[in-house]
Amino acid sequence: MQGQTRAIVEQSLQALMKDPLFIPDLQDNIREQAFTSLAAILSTPNKIHKSFLRMPLENGQVVRIPAYRVHHNDALGPYKGGIRFHESVNEEEVINLAFLMTLKNSLHDVPFGGGKGGIVLNPRERTDKELNVISKKYVQYFADVLGPDKDIPAPDVGSGEREMDWMMAEYKSIKPGKPYRGSFTGKSVINGGSLGRREATGKGVYYTFRYMLHDFLLKQEDWLNKTDNPFAKTALSLAKRPLRISVQGFGNVGSVTALEAYQCQELHNKVVAVSDRNCTLYNPDGLDIPALISYTAVHQGDLPTTAEQLKKSGVKAEILNREEVLTIEADVLMLAALEDQVHKGNMAKVPARIIVEGANAPVTAEADAFFNNKGVIIIPDILANAGGVIVSYLEWLQGRETQFLSEEEVFSMLFNKMKQTLDTILPKFFGDPHPLRQNCYIHSVMKLSTVLYRQGKLY
Repeated sequence: MQGQTRAIVEQSLQALMKDPLFIPDLQDNIREQAFTSLAAILSTPNKIHKSFLRMPLENGQVVRIPAYRVHHNDALGPYKGGIRFHESVNEEEVINLAFLMTLKNSLHDVPFGGGKGGIVLNPRERTDKELNVISKKYVQYFADVLGPDKDIPAPDVGSGEREMDWMMAEYKSIKPGKPYRGSFTGKSVINGGSLGRREATGKGVYYTFRYMLHDFLLKQEDWLNKTDNPFAKTALSLAKRPLRISVQGFGNVGSVTALEAYQCQELHNKVVAVSDRNCTLYNPDGLDIPALISYTAVHQGDLPTTAEQLKKSGVKAEILNREEVLTIEADVLMLAALEDQVHKGNMAKVPARIIVEGANAPVTAEADAFFNNKGVIIIPDILANAGGVIVSYLEWLQGRETQFLSEEEVFSMLFNKMKQTLDTILPKFFGDPHPLRQNCYIHSVMKLSTVLYRQGKLY
Protein backbone atom coordinates (compact mmCIF):
# COMPACT_ATOMS: atom_id res chain seq x y z
CA MET A 1 0.00 0.00 0.00
CA GLN A 2 2.95 2.35 0.56
CA GLY A 3 3.70 2.28 -3.17
CA GLN A 4 0.07 3.06 -3.95
CA THR A 5 0.04 6.02 -1.55
CA ARG A 6 3.20 7.45 -3.08
CA ALA A 7 1.87 6.91 -6.61
CA ILE A 8 -1.33 8.81 -5.81
CA VAL A 9 0.66 11.64 -4.20
CA GLU A 10 2.81 11.87 -7.34
CA GLN A 11 -0.34 11.96 -9.49
CA SER A 12 -1.74 14.69 -7.24
CA LEU A 13 1.44 16.76 -7.61
CA GLN A 14 1.33 16.34 -11.38
CA ALA A 15 -2.27 17.60 -11.45
CA LEU A 16 -1.41 20.57 -9.24
CA MET A 17 1.68 21.44 -11.27
CA LYS A 18 -0.51 21.85 -14.36
CA ASP A 19 -2.96 24.10 -12.47
CA PRO A 20 -1.92 27.72 -13.16
CA LEU A 21 -3.92 28.92 -10.14
CA PHE A 22 -1.91 26.78 -7.72
CA ILE A 23 1.03 28.78 -6.31
CA PRO A 24 1.19 31.04 -9.39
CA ASP A 25 4.40 32.63 -8.06
CA LEU A 26 6.27 29.51 -9.17
CA GLN A 27 6.97 29.53 -12.88
CA ASP A 28 8.98 27.55 -15.45
CA ASN A 29 12.14 25.83 -14.14
CA ILE A 30 11.61 27.11 -10.62
CA ARG A 31 8.17 25.50 -10.59
CA GLU A 32 9.59 22.17 -11.74
CA GLN A 33 12.30 22.32 -9.08
CA ALA A 34 9.76 23.13 -6.36
CA PHE A 35 7.53 20.21 -7.31
CA THR A 36 10.51 17.87 -7.40
CA SER A 37 11.26 19.03 -3.86
CA LEU A 38 7.66 18.44 -2.82
CA ALA A 39 7.74 14.88 -4.14
CA ALA A 40 10.91 14.16 -2.16
CA ILE A 41 9.58 15.74 1.06
CA LEU A 42 6.16 14.08 1.00
CA SER A 43 7.38 10.61 -0.01
CA THR A 44 9.84 10.22 2.88
CA PRO A 45 9.54 10.53 6.66
CA ASN A 46 11.47 13.13 8.61
CA LYS A 47 12.68 10.55 11.14
CA ILE A 48 12.40 6.86 11.95
CA HIS A 49 12.90 5.89 15.59
CA LYS A 50 13.41 2.20 16.35
CA SER A 51 14.25 0.43 19.59
CA PHE A 52 14.26 -3.07 21.00
CA LEU A 53 12.36 -2.85 24.27
CA ARG A 54 13.73 -5.00 27.06
CA MET A 55 10.75 -6.97 28.28
CA PRO A 56 10.83 -9.13 31.45
CA LEU A 57 8.14 -11.81 31.28
CA GLU A 58 6.28 -13.19 34.26
CA ASN A 59 7.80 -16.64 33.59
CA GLY A 60 11.23 -15.19 34.34
CA GLN A 61 12.45 -14.83 30.77
CA VAL A 62 13.62 -11.57 29.24
CA VAL A 63 12.84 -10.80 25.60
CA ARG A 64 13.61 -7.89 23.30
CA ILE A 65 10.59 -6.55 21.40
CA PRO A 66 10.94 -4.30 18.31
CA ALA A 67 9.16 -0.96 18.63
CA TYR A 68 8.84 2.01 16.31
CA ARG A 69 7.93 5.68 16.28
CA VAL A 70 7.90 7.34 12.86
CA HIS A 71 7.74 11.09 12.30
CA HIS A 72 6.59 11.74 8.76
CA ASN A 73 5.97 15.48 8.52
CA ASP A 74 5.25 18.28 11.01
CA ALA A 75 4.62 21.24 8.69
CA LEU A 76 1.06 21.57 10.02
CA GLY A 77 1.79 20.95 13.71
CA PRO A 78 3.07 18.36 16.21
CA TYR A 79 3.28 14.75 15.05
CA LYS A 80 0.12 12.76 15.77
CA GLY A 81 -0.68 9.09 15.38
CA GLY A 82 -1.59 5.90 17.20
CA ILE A 83 0.56 3.15 18.69
CA ARG A 84 -0.29 -0.25 17.23
CA PHE A 85 0.12 -3.41 19.36
CA HIS A 86 0.21 -6.24 16.80
CA GLU A 87 2.46 -9.11 15.81
CA SER A 88 2.52 -7.96 12.15
CA VAL A 89 3.94 -4.50 12.90
CA ASN A 90 6.97 -3.66 10.76
CA GLU A 91 8.91 -0.56 9.78
CA GLU A 92 7.41 -0.17 6.31
CA GLU A 93 3.87 -0.43 7.69
CA VAL A 94 4.50 2.22 10.35
CA ILE A 95 6.10 4.57 7.79
CA ASN A 96 3.07 4.24 5.51
CA LEU A 97 0.61 4.80 8.36
CA ALA A 98 2.51 7.93 9.43
CA PHE A 99 2.35 9.10 5.81
CA LEU A 100 -1.42 8.57 5.80
CA MET A 101 -1.75 10.53 9.06
CA THR A 102 -0.01 13.52 7.48
CA LEU A 103 -2.45 13.45 4.58
CA LYS A 104 -5.47 12.82 6.81
CA ASN A 105 -4.74 15.76 9.11
CA SER A 106 -4.19 18.01 6.13
CA LEU A 107 -7.44 16.91 4.49
CA HIS A 108 -9.52 17.64 7.58
CA ASP A 109 -7.70 20.84 8.61
CA VAL A 110 -6.49 19.33 11.87
CA PRO A 111 -3.34 21.22 12.99
CA PHE A 112 -1.18 18.13 13.47
CA GLY A 113 1.52 16.44 11.46
CA GLY A 114 1.72 12.74 10.71
CA GLY A 115 3.25 10.21 13.07
CA LYS A 116 2.72 6.57 13.95
CA GLY A 117 4.01 3.96 16.36
CA GLY A 118 4.01 0.22 16.73
CA ILE A 119 5.12 -2.60 19.01
CA VAL A 120 5.62 -6.10 17.62
CA LEU A 121 3.51 -8.22 19.94
CA ASN A 122 0.16 -9.95 20.22
CA PRO A 123 -1.56 -8.33 23.22
CA ARG A 124 -3.81 -11.37 23.65
CA GLU A 125 -0.73 -13.45 24.45
CA ARG A 126 0.53 -11.10 27.16
CA THR A 127 -0.65 -10.69 30.74
CA ASP A 128 -1.94 -7.36 31.99
CA LYS A 129 1.25 -6.91 34.00
CA GLU A 130 3.39 -7.54 30.90
CA LEU A 131 1.34 -5.07 28.85
CA ASN A 132 1.75 -2.50 31.62
CA VAL A 133 5.51 -2.98 31.58
CA ILE A 134 5.81 -2.80 27.79
CA SER A 135 3.65 0.35 27.69
CA LYS A 136 5.94 2.05 30.20
CA LYS A 137 9.04 0.80 28.40
CA TYR A 138 7.80 2.35 25.16
CA VAL A 139 7.58 5.75 26.83
CA GLN A 140 10.97 5.34 28.49
CA TYR A 141 12.69 4.51 25.21
CA PHE A 142 10.98 7.23 23.16
CA ALA A 143 10.49 9.93 25.83
CA ASP A 144 12.82 12.40 24.14
CA VAL A 145 10.74 12.54 20.97
CA LEU A 146 7.28 12.56 22.63
CA GLY A 147 5.41 15.43 24.25
CA PRO A 148 2.33 17.68 24.00
CA ASP A 149 4.08 19.99 21.51
CA LYS A 150 6.27 17.36 19.81
CA ASP A 151 4.46 14.09 19.17
CA ILE A 152 1.15 13.03 20.69
CA PRO A 153 0.39 9.28 20.43
CA ALA A 154 -3.08 7.73 20.64
CA PRO A 155 -4.59 4.22 20.64
CA ASP A 156 -4.53 2.03 17.55
CA VAL A 157 -5.09 -1.65 16.79
CA GLY A 158 -4.45 -3.65 19.96
CA SER A 159 -4.22 -0.67 22.30
CA GLY A 160 -6.80 1.45 24.07
CA GLU A 161 -7.47 3.92 26.84
CA ARG A 162 -5.86 1.66 29.45
CA GLU A 163 -2.53 1.69 27.62
CA MET A 164 -2.74 5.46 27.07
CA ASP A 165 -3.37 5.97 30.81
CA TRP A 166 -0.30 3.92 31.63
CA MET A 167 1.80 5.77 29.08
CA MET A 168 0.71 9.22 30.22
CA ALA A 169 1.48 8.30 33.84
CA GLU A 170 4.96 7.14 32.82
CA TYR A 171 5.55 10.31 30.80
CA LYS A 172 4.52 12.38 33.83
CA SER A 173 7.01 10.53 36.06
CA ILE A 174 9.83 10.92 33.51
CA LYS A 175 9.10 14.64 32.91
CA PRO A 176 8.26 16.00 36.39
CA GLY A 177 6.89 19.52 36.38
CA LYS A 178 6.24 19.49 32.62
CA PRO A 179 2.77 19.66 31.01
CA TYR A 180 1.58 16.09 30.55
CA ARG A 181 -2.18 15.93 29.94
CA GLY A 182 -1.72 16.51 26.23
CA SER A 183 1.12 14.00 25.90
CA PHE A 184 -1.29 11.20 24.93
CA THR A 185 -4.88 11.18 23.70
CA GLY A 186 -7.48 8.44 23.82
CA LYS A 187 -7.12 8.29 27.62
CA SER A 188 -9.91 7.42 30.04
CA VAL A 189 -12.14 10.37 30.94
CA ILE A 190 -10.97 10.34 34.57
CA ASN A 191 -7.40 10.79 33.34
CA GLY A 192 -8.22 13.75 31.12
CA GLY A 193 -9.61 11.88 28.13
CA SER A 194 -12.48 13.20 26.05
CA LEU A 195 -16.01 11.94 26.23
CA GLY A 196 -16.82 10.18 22.97
CA ARG A 197 -13.20 9.43 21.98
CA ARG A 198 -13.68 5.64 21.96
CA GLU A 199 -16.71 5.87 19.66
CA ALA A 200 -15.36 8.69 17.50
CA THR A 201 -13.74 6.68 14.70
CA GLY A 202 -16.69 4.32 14.24
CA LYS A 203 -19.20 7.17 14.30
CA GLY A 204 -17.13 9.08 11.77
CA VAL A 205 -16.91 6.06 9.47
CA TYR A 206 -20.67 5.68 9.30
CA TYR A 207 -21.24 9.44 9.16
CA THR A 208 -19.20 9.84 5.96
CA PHE A 209 -21.26 7.12 4.31
CA ARG A 210 -24.60 8.47 5.54
CA TYR A 211 -23.76 12.05 4.63
CA MET A 212 -22.85 11.09 1.07
CA LEU A 213 -25.86 8.87 0.46
CA HIS A 214 -28.44 10.97 2.31
CA ASP A 215 -27.60 14.56 3.23
CA PHE A 216 -25.49 15.42 0.18
CA LEU A 217 -27.62 13.47 -2.28
CA LEU A 218 -30.85 15.13 -1.13
CA LYS A 219 -29.34 18.55 -1.73
CA GLN A 220 -27.71 17.67 -5.05
CA GLU A 221 -30.04 15.06 -6.56
CA ASP A 222 -31.03 17.15 -9.60
CA TRP A 223 -27.42 17.91 -10.44
CA LEU A 224 -26.32 14.31 -9.91
CA ASN A 225 -29.06 13.04 -12.22
CA LYS A 226 -27.72 15.24 -15.03
CA THR A 227 -24.09 14.17 -14.77
CA ASP A 228 -22.47 11.26 -16.58
CA ASN A 229 -20.21 10.57 -13.62
CA PRO A 230 -20.25 6.76 -13.04
CA PHE A 231 -19.91 7.16 -9.28
CA ALA A 232 -22.95 9.46 -9.19
CA LYS A 233 -24.94 6.73 -10.94
CA THR A 234 -23.83 4.25 -8.28
CA ALA A 235 -24.89 6.56 -5.44
CA LEU A 236 -28.25 7.31 -7.02
CA SER A 237 -28.96 3.62 -7.61
CA LEU A 238 -28.53 2.87 -3.90
CA ALA A 239 -29.92 5.99 -2.29
CA LYS A 240 -33.62 5.19 -2.11
CA ARG A 241 -33.79 1.48 -1.46
CA PRO A 242 -33.08 -0.77 1.52
CA LEU A 243 -29.36 -1.38 1.96
CA ARG A 244 -27.62 -4.55 3.08
CA ILE A 245 -24.44 -3.80 4.99
CA SER A 246 -21.52 -6.07 5.91
CA VAL A 247 -18.96 -4.99 8.52
CA GLN A 248 -15.54 -6.62 8.73
CA GLY A 249 -14.09 -6.23 12.22
CA PHE A 250 -16.08 -5.91 15.44
CA GLY A 251 -13.67 -4.02 17.67
CA ASN A 252 -13.97 -0.40 18.75
CA VAL A 253 -14.43 0.82 15.17
CA GLY A 254 -16.47 -1.96 13.60
CA SER A 255 -18.92 -2.45 16.47
CA VAL A 256 -19.67 1.28 16.70
CA THR A 257 -20.02 1.56 12.91
CA ALA A 258 -22.42 -1.40 12.89
CA LEU A 259 -24.44 0.10 15.74
CA GLU A 260 -24.68 3.45 13.94
CA ALA A 261 -25.99 1.64 10.85
CA TYR A 262 -28.43 -0.40 12.95
CA GLN A 263 -29.82 2.74 14.62
CA CYS A 264 -29.85 5.05 11.59
CA GLN A 265 -33.27 6.51 10.79
CA GLU A 266 -32.33 8.40 7.62
CA LEU A 267 -31.33 5.35 5.57
CA HIS A 268 -33.03 1.95 5.39
CA ASN A 269 -30.05 -0.03 6.67
CA LYS A 270 -29.86 -3.70 7.52
CA VAL A 271 -26.58 -5.07 8.88
CA VAL A 272 -26.61 -8.58 7.44
CA ALA A 273 -23.06 -9.67 8.36
CA VAL A 274 -20.31 -8.88 10.84
CA SER A 275 -17.00 -10.61 11.42
CA ASP A 276 -14.04 -10.76 13.78
CA ARG A 277 -10.81 -12.79 13.91
CA ASN A 278 -12.80 -16.01 14.47
CA CYS A 279 -15.88 -16.03 12.27
CA THR A 280 -18.54 -14.25 10.24
CA LEU A 281 -22.12 -14.05 11.48
CA TYR A 282 -24.76 -13.76 8.77
CA ASN A 283 -28.50 -13.15 8.77
CA PRO A 284 -30.13 -11.90 5.55
CA ASP A 285 -32.95 -10.41 7.64
CA GLY A 286 -30.49 -8.36 9.71
CA LEU A 287 -28.43 -8.97 12.84
CA ASP A 288 -29.21 -7.80 16.36
CA ILE A 289 -26.19 -5.53 16.76
CA PRO A 290 -26.92 -4.32 20.34
CA ALA A 291 -27.16 -7.95 21.49
CA LEU A 292 -23.82 -8.78 19.82
CA ILE A 293 -22.16 -5.77 21.46
CA SER A 294 -23.49 -6.91 24.84
CA TYR A 295 -22.13 -10.40 24.21
CA THR A 296 -18.65 -9.27 23.15
CA ALA A 297 -18.43 -6.96 26.17
CA VAL A 298 -18.28 -9.98 28.49
CA HIS A 299 -16.43 -12.40 26.19
CA GLN A 300 -13.11 -10.63 25.61
CA GLY A 301 -14.42 -8.91 22.51
CA ASP A 302 -15.13 -12.15 20.60
CA LEU A 303 -18.31 -12.86 18.65
CA PRO A 304 -20.21 -16.12 19.26
CA THR A 305 -18.62 -19.02 17.38
CA THR A 306 -20.94 -21.93 18.24
CA ALA A 307 -24.68 -22.58 18.16
CA GLU A 308 -24.68 -22.70 21.95
CA GLN A 309 -22.97 -19.32 22.21
CA LEU A 310 -25.38 -17.84 19.67
CA LYS A 311 -28.31 -19.07 21.72
CA LYS A 312 -26.78 -17.54 24.81
CA SER A 313 -26.39 -14.21 23.02
CA GLY A 314 -29.98 -14.24 21.81
CA VAL A 315 -28.87 -13.59 18.22
CA LYS A 316 -30.16 -15.45 15.18
CA ALA A 317 -27.35 -15.98 12.67
CA GLU A 318 -25.48 -18.43 10.52
CA ILE A 319 -21.83 -18.99 11.49
CA LEU A 320 -19.47 -18.75 8.51
CA ASN A 321 -15.76 -18.50 7.83
CA ARG A 322 -14.36 -15.11 8.82
CA GLU A 323 -13.36 -14.20 5.23
CA GLU A 324 -16.92 -14.70 3.94
CA VAL A 325 -17.97 -11.29 5.26
CA LEU A 326 -16.25 -9.84 2.20
CA THR A 327 -18.17 -11.90 -0.37
CA ILE A 328 -21.66 -12.10 1.14
CA GLU A 329 -24.35 -10.41 -0.96
CA ALA A 330 -24.36 -6.86 0.39
CA ASP A 331 -24.65 -3.38 -1.08
CA VAL A 332 -22.16 -1.83 1.29
CA LEU A 333 -18.96 -3.28 2.77
CA MET A 334 -17.41 -1.49 5.73
CA LEU A 335 -13.83 -2.57 6.42
CA ALA A 336 -12.80 -2.07 10.05
CA ALA A 337 -10.07 -4.69 10.56
CA LEU A 338 -6.53 -4.50 9.15
CA GLU A 339 -4.82 -3.45 5.92
CA ASP A 340 -4.76 -5.41 2.65
CA GLN A 341 -8.03 -7.27 3.26
CA VAL A 342 -9.44 -6.80 -0.24
CA HIS A 343 -6.84 -7.72 -2.84
CA LYS A 344 -6.22 -9.26 -6.26
CA GLY A 345 -7.11 -12.72 -4.98
CA ASN A 346 -10.63 -11.88 -3.74
CA MET A 347 -11.67 -8.57 -5.32
CA ALA A 348 -13.77 -10.16 -8.09
CA LYS A 349 -15.88 -11.91 -5.45
CA VAL A 350 -16.79 -8.72 -3.54
CA PRO A 351 -20.34 -7.70 -4.60
CA ALA A 352 -20.57 -4.38 -2.70
CA ARG A 353 -21.18 -1.18 -4.67
CA ILE A 354 -19.86 1.03 -1.88
CA ILE A 355 -16.78 0.16 0.19
CA VAL A 356 -15.98 2.24 3.27
CA GLU A 357 -12.45 2.07 4.69
CA GLY A 358 -12.81 2.18 8.45
CA ALA A 359 -9.36 0.59 8.79
CA ASN A 360 -6.16 2.01 7.33
CA ALA A 361 -5.32 0.78 3.82
CA PRO A 362 -7.65 -2.27 3.71
CA VAL A 363 -7.91 -2.21 -0.11
CA THR A 364 -4.79 -2.89 -2.18
CA ALA A 365 -3.76 -0.90 -5.26
CA GLU A 366 -4.92 -3.61 -7.69
CA ALA A 367 -8.31 -3.89 -6.01
CA ASP A 368 -8.67 -0.11 -5.85
CA ALA A 369 -8.20 0.20 -9.62
CA PHE A 370 -10.52 -2.77 -10.26
CA PHE A 371 -13.40 -1.24 -8.29
CA ASN A 372 -12.90 2.24 -9.72
CA ASN A 373 -13.24 0.85 -13.23
CA LYS A 374 -16.53 -0.79 -12.22
CA GLY A 375 -17.95 2.44 -10.78
CA VAL A 376 -17.77 1.10 -7.21
CA ILE A 377 -17.45 3.96 -4.72
CA ILE A 378 -14.58 3.57 -2.27
CA ILE A 379 -14.77 6.02 0.62
CA PRO A 380 -11.05 6.02 1.53
CA ASP A 381 -9.48 5.77 4.96
CA ILE A 382 -8.08 9.29 4.72
CA LEU A 383 -11.67 10.57 4.60
CA ALA A 384 -13.72 7.99 6.49
CA ASN A 385 -11.74 7.09 9.60
CA ALA A 386 -10.57 10.55 10.68
CA GLY A 387 -13.04 10.71 13.59
CA GLY A 388 -10.41 9.44 16.01
CA VAL A 389 -7.81 12.09 15.24
CA ILE A 390 -10.42 14.87 15.16
CA VAL A 391 -11.62 14.00 18.66
CA SER A 392 -8.01 13.46 19.74
CA TYR A 393 -7.44 17.07 18.73
CA LEU A 394 -10.43 18.11 20.85
CA GLU A 395 -9.01 16.08 23.76
CA TRP A 396 -5.61 17.74 23.30
CA LEU A 397 -7.26 21.17 23.40
CA GLN A 398 -9.27 20.26 26.49
CA GLY A 399 -6.07 19.17 28.23
CA ARG A 400 -4.37 22.47 27.45
CA GLU A 401 -7.35 24.51 28.57
CA THR A 402 -8.28 22.24 31.52
CA GLN A 403 -11.93 22.39 30.58
CA PHE A 404 -14.07 19.59 29.23
CA LEU A 405 -16.77 19.23 26.61
CA SER A 406 -19.94 17.20 26.96
CA GLU A 407 -20.34 14.13 24.77
CA GLU A 408 -23.02 15.94 22.79
CA GLU A 409 -20.64 18.85 22.16
CA VAL A 410 -17.85 16.49 21.11
CA PHE A 411 -19.98 14.64 18.57
CA SER A 412 -21.45 17.90 17.26
CA MET A 413 -17.96 19.31 16.68
CA LEU A 414 -16.81 16.02 15.13
CA PHE A 415 -19.68 15.90 12.63
CA ASN A 416 -19.33 19.59 11.76
CA LYS A 417 -15.63 19.09 11.06
CA MET A 418 -16.28 16.08 8.85
CA LYS A 419 -19.17 17.87 7.12
CA GLN A 420 -16.85 20.74 6.16
CA THR A 421 -14.47 18.27 4.54
CA LEU A 422 -17.25 16.36 2.77
CA ASP A 423 -18.80 19.58 1.45
CA THR A 424 -15.42 20.46 -0.05
CA ILE A 425 -14.59 17.05 -1.52
CA LEU A 426 -17.89 15.54 -2.69
CA PRO A 427 -18.76 18.18 -5.34
CA LYS A 428 -15.32 17.65 -6.89
CA PHE A 429 -15.69 13.88 -6.74
CA PHE A 430 -19.08 13.79 -8.44
CA GLY A 431 -18.04 16.58 -10.82
CA ASP A 432 -15.11 14.78 -12.46
CA PRO A 433 -14.15 11.16 -13.23
CA HIS A 434 -11.40 10.89 -10.61
CA PRO A 435 -11.96 8.37 -7.78
CA LEU A 436 -12.74 9.76 -4.35
CA ARG A 437 -9.32 8.73 -3.01
CA GLN A 438 -7.60 10.79 -5.72
CA ASN A 439 -9.78 13.82 -4.98
CA CYS A 440 -8.94 13.59 -1.28
CA TYR A 441 -5.21 13.30 -1.96
CA ILE A 442 -5.18 16.25 -4.35
CA HIS A 443 -6.87 18.45 -1.74
CA SER A 444 -4.58 17.23 1.03
CA VAL A 445 -1.40 17.59 -1.02
CA MET A 446 -2.51 21.04 -2.16
CA LYS A 447 -2.71 22.31 1.40
CA LEU A 448 0.54 20.64 2.47
CA SER A 449 2.37 21.98 -0.56
CA THR A 450 1.13 25.51 0.04
CA VAL A 451 2.22 25.41 3.68
CA LEU A 452 5.64 23.99 2.80
CA TYR A 453 6.08 26.69 0.17
CA ARG A 454 5.05 29.46 2.57
CA GLN A 455 7.46 28.08 5.18
CA GLY A 456 10.31 28.28 2.68
CA LYS A 457 10.99 24.54 2.69
CA LEU A 458 11.14 24.03 -1.09
CA TYR A 459 14.50 25.72 -1.64
